[in-house]
Amino acid sequence: MSNDKYVSPLSERYASKEMQYIFSPDMKFTTWRRLWIALAETEMELGLSQDGKPVITAEQIAELKEHADDINYDVAKAREKEVRHDVMSHVYAYGQQCPKAAGIIHLGATSCYVGDNTDIIVMTEALKLVKKKLVNVIAKLGEFADKYKDQPTLAFTHFQPAQPTTVGKRATLWAQEFCMDLEDLDYVLSTMKLLGSKGTTGTQASFLELFDGDQETIDKIDPMIAKKMGFDKCVAVSGQTYSRKTDTRVCNILAGIAASAHKMSNDIRLLQHLKEVEEPFEKSQIGSSAMAYKRNPMRSERIASLARYVMIDALNPAITSATQWFERTLDDSANKRLSVPEGFLAIDGILDLCLNVVDGLVVYEKVINKRLMSELPFMATENIMMDAVKNGGNRQELHERIRELSMEAGKNVKQLGKENNLLELIAADPAFGMNLEELEKTMDPAKYVGRAPIQVEKFLKEVIAPILRENKELLGVTAEINV
Repeated sequence: MSNDKYVSPLSERYASKEMQYIFSPDMKFTTWRRLWIALAETEMELGLSQDGKPVITAEQIAELKEHADDINYDVAKAREKEVRHDVMSHVYAYGQQCPKAAGIIHLGATSCYVGDNTDIIVMTEALKLVKKKLVNVIAKLGEFADKYKDQPTLAFTHFQPAQPTTVGKRATLWAQEFCMDLEDLDYVLSTMKLLGSKGTTGTQASFLELFDGDQETIDKIDPMIAKKMGFDKCVAVSGQTYSRKTDTRVCNILAGIAASAHKMSNDIRLLQHLKEVEEPFEKSQIGSSAMAYKRNPMRSERIASLARYVMIDALNPAITSATQWFERTLDDSANKRLSVPEGFLAIDGILDLCLNVVDGLVVYEKVINKRLMSELPFMATENIMMDAVKNGGNRQELHERIRELSMEAGKNVKQLGKENNLLELIAADPAFGMNLEELEKTMDPAKYVGRAPIQVEKFLKEVIAPILRENKELLGVTAEINV
């Protein structure tokens, strides 16, 4: 590797080899050649002829197929320096390898035939890889939720202590957002269509000329190309390009996944601060160059960092689609080369990190229980009050006494740094008629988590299980973290 020029950290540090290949020159230019073959085959099969003779022969198609993968990059690069046109440079290079077919390569097409159709094919493949990893994140979260569905923990609203929940229930909240992302991804993936071969302004005028105005034959071109390239159909209408709104929809999926991952990673970072849950920390990992004792949540921090990039990156295709002029302009090209691939590379890195973190989450049950028990007396006051009323107490008077005693216990905790002694204060108040032993019996955390364990079970059965059944062939992905 050369060390004297900029190298994208998305390639070197974050994205998988699989995602990098999808956006590689090899993927791009072999797809161009597959598209040229599909076009030539279609034209031959539809009987394109001149003076009663076929314009394209089976011999020419065979020659094109023979050189579909061995791209002569040196010839294409040298040619592009001369003509300043990437597509025509590769048409020339392909023709050098296929002299018999050189004259029929790209026949009737415009540059967007290979450029735009390839973009759709690449984004579709990339979405499939994102889906695979997303499904596995959901599966791992489901396993975690099931394992800890009964583990009571202090829940927070406004990051202030609230009613208890369970560790597993909290994980279902993360999983649910990823499930929503999967729904959106599946929908957009199901709507991906090729551009087809529409010509310079989308009117197919060149094919009208090639096929002597035979409308019925021309109608067959796009469906045949779509089938050869593994798609159901092409877009019904277009200018020279497919609508750039397609890029917006795709990148919005990535931004949605990024937001879900960011939310989860923030929660994990906060929980690690509380020493309740911790992301994986390897034996030789260094948390801080200055403070050797530190165990920083660096993976979760990286998730958040990359997620912000992806969410902001989604603005690029949105603005691009809004500012396209009429049948096309070229101010989309440079932006697309950056925003779409790098959005996918970043979300790929995020999902690998999510897989790694969720698979290795460490739960410190004793710390969780200690914090919960320190707050539980406040949350148990309503139950205590109800028990005291059953013993003959006055509800309104007891409510006021609990309020006063809670204020006193809160002062002891916040101002004096003492333990929460609310139960002792209540036991010492004759109005309640309950001793400390009786009060402590009310301190079972499981009594205060509501339906959290049942909710987890229902969520796993009704939401997660169907997803895993439908996508069972995608399961089993493990993540490799480079740094």
